[in-house]
Amino acid sequence: MKGSFALVTGIHWGAVILYVVATIMVVVGQYFQKPQLARRGLWVAVPGLVLHGAGLLIWWRMVGHGPYIDRFEVLSSNAWILLAAFLLFSIPFPRLVTAGVVVLPASFILVALGLFFSPEMKTLPPTFRSVWLVLHIIFYKIAFSAIIIAFAFSLFYLLIRRGRLQKLSRSLPDLPGIDSYAYRFAGLGFTFWAIGMLAGSIWAYQSWGTFWNWDPVQTWSLVTWAVFGIYLHLRRFFSWQGERASWLFVVCFALTLVSLFLTPLFESSIHAEYFK
Repeated sequence: MKGSFALVTGIHWGAVILYVVATIMVVVGQYFQKPQLARRGLWVAVPGLVLHGAGLLIWWRMVGHGPYIDRFEVLSSNAWILLAAFLLFSIPFPRLVTAGVVVLPASFILVALGLFFSPEMKTLPPTFRSVWLVLHIIFYKIAFSAIIIAFAFSLFYLLIRRGRLQKLSRSLPDLPGIDSYAYRFAGLGFTFWAIGMLAGSIWAYQSWGTFWNWDPVQTWSLVTWAVFGIYLHLRRFFSWQGERASWLFVVCFALTLVSLFLTPLFESSIHAEYFK
């Protein structure tokens, strides 16, 4: 068993190293106007993603359940889906490559944080044996991926608007284009968040006999989704765009981090039993 733990840990650190190399290549390529170097950086991330995925599959086989209980496996799987979604989106939308300066560091930081939490094997509770839980988790992870990409473009907008990152701006769309990317991926995140929340409510009913019990995780998830809805509503019907929309999305992103990573640790939450 110790050998298996060492193997999974070594594979994850190998993925982190490849992600760091890919980050350096993408950042240098974007900053110094070398698009081929940035593209090669994404190609370096691909074997890292494959290695990372192999590590998750080995861990899955070891513990006998999907990566959604221990903090290590939750953070690691979040990073994997984030990077996989980004690489897939960057194929039809080449301008997304620039978002790699945010997405790639976020990926290796999540994996590294998971490793520092010391992976532990935990038994799958009976309430976790539901397809609705699987859908609940998958849709939230996809939503998180879209939100990080939207955050990257909101951040780009704010920095470029203030005269910073001018070299990086040459590889980005114009300011309205950057704003549009942030808006579209925010809408994608909002949609998948809603589906994930709905699937979670059905799972809650199967597990505890109620669709909603105002658990801290449920409450903060609903608040976060509502704030995203306000963001999209203001943009669609009140012509909010540009700087004030970007600042509002920064608030949305902060709420996302609280909802996904802090509230499950509250002792008053039923979810806390699964993430200790």
